Amino acid sequence: MPEEAYWEGFFDAAAVLQALLPGESLAGDAVEFGCGYGTFTLAEAARSRGMVSTFDIDPAMVARTCQRAEDAGLDNVRASVRDFIAEGTGLSAASQSRALIFNLLHIEVPLALLDEALRVLEVDGRLLVIHWRSDIPTPRGPSLEIRPTAAQCTQWITQAGFRAVRVVDLSQASPYHFGLIAER
Repeated sequence: MPEEAYWEGFFDAAAVLQALLPGESLAGDAVEFGCGYGTFTLAEAARSRGMVSTFDIDPAMVARTCQRAEDAGLDNVRASVRDFIAEGTGLSAASQSRALIFNLLHIEVPLALLDEALRVLEVDGRLLVIHWRSDIPTPRGPSLEIRPTAAQCTQWITQAGFRAVRVVDLSQASPYHFGLIAER
């Protein structure tokens, strides 16, 4: 990960979430795959009446997310060190209202991650996805050779069993990303 302030300059996390799924006070629990510095975790927790569970393989990222949540007075964040690709989340099936997969679908097995998101989402739950665009130069992100397009992500999301996939314009919140939302 790049330095925290530099990373957070790539997007307005609250505006990204608002564009993907409008609402000021969302009911139900949410899961975020890969918390990083907690950029999106904190924004989701600030607008959620439920628990936000987030996982990262890097203990330093989990510790930073927990510290930032505590500093912000957010008591609805549960961050854990976990390899969710290999082990899943450990969350109960159909227990989450929202699943956030941000900047991760370039992994070798995107369907495994999407399968876990589908498993933990309740019926009519929402999958929120963002990824680095491949049609313009971006200051960060995976190499263009492995960077999926919105069309490729839509195909994977549909293949995993989600429905009603739609592209969301994120240009005002992050000019470097595309957004997708789907329903379980």
